[in-house]
Amino acid sequence: MFYELISSMAILVRSKLICCALVITILSIIIATGQSLELLGMLRPLPSVLGVLSLGGMALLWRDISSKVKGENRTLSSLLSQYFAVKVVGWLGKRQRGKLEADTLNIRQVQEETLLKRLRKNADTCYGKQYDFSSIKDCEAFRTRHPVTTYEHYRELVTRVAAGEEKVLIAEKPLILAMTSGTSGASAMLLSTKDTNTEFFLQGVAVCLDAMRRVFPASDSLQRTTKLFYSPTFRQSEAGIPIGPNSSTPASSRHMLNLYTTPAPAFQVPSERDTLYLHLLFALKDPSVGTLESNFASTVFYAFSALQERWQELVEDIKLGRVSPALALEPGVRASLEGQMKPDPERATQLLTHFQQGFVGIARRLWPQLNLVLAVDSGSNQIYGEMLRERYCQGIPFYSPFYAATEGLIGVNLWPEEERRRYLLCPRSMFCEFLPEASLDQETPEKHTLLMEEVQEGHSYELVVTNASGLFRYRMGDVVKVVGFHNQCPVVEFQYRRGQMLSVRGEKVSEVMFLGALKRAISQWPGAQLVDYCCAESAIMGESCGGSDPHYQVFLELKGVRNLTEEQRYKLDQCVQEDSAVYKSFRFKGSIGPMRVQMVAEGAFKELRKQMMAFSNTSANTFKMHRVLRRKEYADFLLGKTI
Repeated sequence: MFYELISSMAILVRSKLICCALVITILSIIIATGQSLELLGMLRPLPSVLGVLSLGGMALLWRDISSKVKGENRTLSSLLSQYFAVKVVGWLGKRQRGKLEADTLNIRQVQEETLLKRLRKNADTCYGKQYDFSSIKDCEAFRTRHPVTTYEHYRELVTRVAAGEEKVLIAEKPLILAMTSGTSGASAMLLSTKDTNTEFFLQGVAVCLDAMRRVFPASDSLQRTTKLFYSPTFRQSEAGIPIGPNSSTPASSRHMLNLYTTPAPAFQVPSERDTLYLHLLFALKDPSVGTLESNFASTVFYAFSALQERWQELVEDIKLGRVSPALALEPGVRASLEGQMKPDPERATQLLTHFQQGFVGIARRLWPQLNLVLAVDSGSNQIYGEMLRERYCQGIPFYSPFYAATEGLIGVNLWPEEERRRYLLCPRSMFCEFLPEASLDQETPEKHTLLMEEVQEGHSYELVVTNASGLFRYRMGDVVKVVGFHNQCPVVEFQYRRGQMLSVRGEKVSEVMFLGALKRAISQWPGAQLVDYCCAESAIMGESCGGSDPHYQVFLELKGVRNLTEEQRYKLDQCVQEDSAVYKSFRFKGSIGPMRVQMVAEGAFKELRKQMMAFSNTSANTFKMHRVLRRKEYADFLLGKTI
């Protein structure tokens, strides 16, 4: 998430060091070839002075580097790359944080500047000419002229871009055609541009690194990171534009892979299961890991689940200095990986002791110098973050840095120390409008949108964005709650995706509401621990739904209990009634039938995840579990796993 985006900065720093060396070399040449005794006399003291300064500077530099190094087997080049990249981005982070603070003092002007910048850049496109972007001078003119849109508005235009037509939506050729994760419907294909990536780095990565170091100063040390990510499969459009997920990948991180525990050859392995094994193997070899990082907390949770299943095999590999023969690896890849292994019975004995003590708090025992888990744990990833903190990662701080989507950067978390995940909207990333929750189903939503300075604390809104990559007044489907302001800028909490709302009679039970009710119900089931869950509306299930009245089908994977009584199952229905007066009213009238709560076998959701990724071509880096199933085959799959 972070280091691949600062790789270019590291390269820049190294080039500047080369320039400095070149200057010194030129001075030396001048000294060596001085044409007059006078010039030579003037320059003769310089080598001594430069030598003393260089040696002194190098000594100070090395002392600073040495004080930050933790762990062994680091090459000088990797240490220098990390050190200078961190220094440069640290400086950049302070600078960008200052800009952000200034922007939050004048939100209306900054938002209008952001909008007009987008319109001017794309005024000469087919789309820009259609809406006469060149004549728009302010926000109100834009909002009057341009409708609120959904993906259907862009589908045919994106198809033209994919076929190679230029200047359709945006002035430049997109870097990739980015596929959304499809959690609330079919995956959409959006454009991703250089501007999108630049904004994400400057307004997101740099600012969040600054916030992280202020709160977690130990994260500034020169330790390796275990980055859990995978090489996605890209395909090509007719015009040769890559189609795939718009997220950090091993390929985009190639300049910085030496800062991660996983060696580069591991990312040539096509199997996610085998790549995860290699992530774990090389992380376990290094007791000085400083950060566990992934896009989402779910990926970290799945990694610890795999560790719990395969720890004996991993310990044996470390003891013998090999890579498990059970992994299906190309001979060249296996040879490269095994070349980085050597027998380490001492570390294997340490690991064996840690695992035999159980998996509660295992992360801290495996990596005593672990500073941070860096992953988004809000929204649909909330339950995974909670399970990690309660079990595997007890005592380890978590930082959920961004609120972002395929559409681009939305907000940054400036309060890493808080458990509550709230995000300051980034006023120069997108032009934002807000559709009040009460107006979500209005036929003319453009009449109801508000601007940043018009929203109210405590109210919920759907985000409507104009971004850097060809979306204009676009309904994202994300509903957020304004929980405060930082100067004039709204601070929000993610609430739910519109497509992930339960509604069989118009009652509209959101993801956040249902999860709150579910957690209260589980707290009243002795010994029960939630592993995963999802729901389906009875209408999609046909004859398999088991009841005539419309109702919710709820699938739960639990630990600590083998079964639930009918009374316990009904407790969930009661908890939802307590939170939703409309649902309670329909239940009282009999218009909605009682929930059918089904327990599924261990591992059912892991298998469902594989099916969902295969169907939607979603990468493991971007997958988010669907909390409301919209496809009958997914619901039928879980019905087949009930116990």
